Amino acid sequence: MGKEGGGEEALLPLFETKEARFRGAYKVFASTVFVGICLIWVYRLTHIPRAGEQGRWAWIGMFMAELWFGLYWILTQSCRFKVVYNYPFKERLSSRCKDKLPSIDIFVCTADPKKEPPTMVINTILSVMSYNYPPENLSIYLSDDSGSELTFYALLEASSFSKHWIPFCKKFNIQPRSPSAYFAQQIDIQDITYAQELLAIKKLYKEMENRIDSTVEMGEITKEIKDQQKGFSEWNSKVTKQDHQSIVKIMIDGRDKNGVDIYGGRLPMLVYMAREKRPQWPHNFKAGAMNALIRVSSEISNAPFILNLDCDMYANDADTIQEALCFFLDEKRGHEISFVQFPQNYDNITKNDLYACTFSVITNVEFAGIDVYGATPYCGTACFHRRESLCGKVYSKDYRKEWNIEDKNNTYKTINELEVASKILASCSFEKETQWGEKMGLIYGYSAEDFVTGLAIQCRGWKSLYYNPNRMAFLGVAPITLNDVLMQQTRWSEGLFQIFLSKYCPFIYGHGKIKLGAQMGYCIYLLWAPCSLPTLCYVIVPPLCLLHGISIFPQVKSPWFLPFAYVIVARNACSIAEALSCGDTLKAWWNGQKMWVIRRTTTHFFAFINTVVRQLGLSETTFVITGKVVTKDVSKRYEQEIIEFGSSTITFTIIATLAMLNFFSLIGAIKKIVLDLEFKVLDQLILQLSLNLLLVMLNIPVYQALFIRNDKGRIPASILFKSIVLASLACLMPII
Repeated sequence: MGKEGGGEEALLPLFETKEARFRGAYKVFASTVFVGICLIWVYRLTHIPRAGEQGRWAWIGMFMAELWFGLYWILTQSCRFKVVYNYPFKERLSSRCKDKLPSIDIFVCTADPKKEPPTMVINTILSVMSYNYPPENLSIYLSDDSGSELTFYALLEASSFSKHWIPFCKKFNIQPRSPSAYFAQQIDIQDITYAQELLAIKKLYKEMENRIDSTVEMGEITKEIKDQQKGFSEWNSKVTKQDHQSIVKIMIDGRDKNGVDIYGGRLPMLVYMAREKRPQWPHNFKAGAMNALIRVSSEISNAPFILNLDCDMYANDADTIQEALCFFLDEKRGHEISFVQFPQNYDNITKNDLYACTFSVITNVEFAGIDVYGATPYCGTACFHRRESLCGKVYSKDYRKEWNIEDKNNTYKTINELEVASKILASCSFEKETQWGEKMGLIYGYSAEDFVTGLAIQCRGWKSLYYNPNRMAFLGVAPITLNDVLMQQTRWSEGLFQIFLSKYCPFIYGHGKIKLGAQMGYCIYLLWAPCSLPTLCYVIVPPLCLLHGISIFPQVKSPWFLPFAYVIVARNACSIAEALSCGDTLKAWWNGQKMWVIRRTTTHFFAFINTVVRQLGLSETTFVITGKVVTKDVSKRYEQEIIEFGSSTITFTIIATLAMLNFFSLIGAIKKIVLDLEFKVLDQLILQLSLNLLLVMLNIPVYQALFIRNDKGRIPASILFKSIVLASLACLMPII
């Protein structure tokens, strides 16, 4: 970058990195936990029941589970021994770059107007169009993978509304700049002019929203609307979601000085793209859409930096671009940064985070720890990229680029010429016999295409950076039913485990390219799926052994009891401390533990099975979109923090069966102690009894949904019957 301003100011860093406090004390603490884990392993190995003794295989199963848990815990420490936080100086950026800020391309991806309402999509679009950034340097692209004329119509409406919304945002400096989010909050009106303009802009928005919603409900565009915009000529009776030609329409030409808002201010470029889809061609899901966007944008605006967002994740801070550029344009370290990942936050999280969707410890601690190695994972949204690195460029130490050089090279082309050229780039056949999906763009063949792409970029010598600002930069919509949460988790954990079993396994592909700590950090998430097996062992074996009076933990008076007790108490105390330091409530931490058990015993297990089956070539990769449309009664229960079950799926059958198994075991243990007066059970089985009681407490919402609730979100009676039968049969099984 050119040194505007000269002197010492040009040499001042645009960001600083600070190390979190108390990491030394944490290392000492972690060392004591590690000693405790090692002692548990020693106990298991030295006390294995003899061949033929009851509980021998249960003991071996517990040892294998504890061995896995211990090794996995060691992995997690790779991102906890040192934690760093990055702080940009955007004031320095403004003074240094003056009027020569680089161009930014913003990608927003949507795939289904039924599951991702067009009104939600355009709120995201309007929020990024309104950034505090020179509009002539801003281009917004919407990828519509459904090729829906309904989404196109919504974007057409948004392009007109933006001429009113953008100047309103900048005149009064409002936050956030998603109309829906802004109007939903409490607004303090003190200025008469502001009040009048607020009422007017809100009226315009509601009218637009009603037109879009009524059109979407009707399911087709009226002839009157089609006659007003020639772009609708792309849609005919032959166009379907999975079979249509490439469509590229420039809705607002940001190059045109006559393309202005109601006050004469310039507007950013706005482009609609639906890449070609044909049944005989693989479309590679979101990765394919992103790669088409990279190519199309290179033809139209070709900005050196790219921000990609999911369609439900609106911009919550109007100055985010400047903050991100501080990292890329820093004189000392900026040239080596490939992408800057922001956390995924949500605006509909309940007070106690009912479904543990925020992953607060991951976003506040673990990612900040992985950032030490310059290897923060790419999470698929809320991420700024350097275009060159995303397109396959290998980093070299002498790499530099002057960002004050004009990047756009198509200012002389007409809109029609750009659209025609872009359609070719978005066609199915364009990628044939090219490196796209392998060494260029996002990598194909993985449902977690973001993670594997980020890893591949880092293995080409680039570094990534994690930035968690005080004001959340982006806010999305978290799923509000348990089924949607678990479906999303299945997709994530399946895709991540698929990477671990592929050539992109960090320990193999990353060997010698990224640091060992970074390899371990990646594997924390890639191994979510196999963690289901030891978790299932811990949820099933101890209660069954308790029911049969078989001890698989040391007695209270035994010295071996101490390492078990210490590791359990220390790890949970640390977990609570981390959660509270990240802003969670104690109940949110408890909800997190509950969801941890549910995920590990259901979705992660399914992901493990599905991935193994896929590795054997018996199935193919699929992609399921999480729905964003819910009914009012579901929303009400979510706001009241009541878990939404409501369907008869195998997932809920497993959850209910495990809950009933632990309940039966607890009742059996209490009967032995109270009715049969077997008080020695307390000394022999105290750890099993405690674990069993803990699991029963975690499952209280499940029991309520089985026996007490009568709303539509309860667990169906058919699952209640199946869970009782299955749990009863399990209790009758002999322990070997």
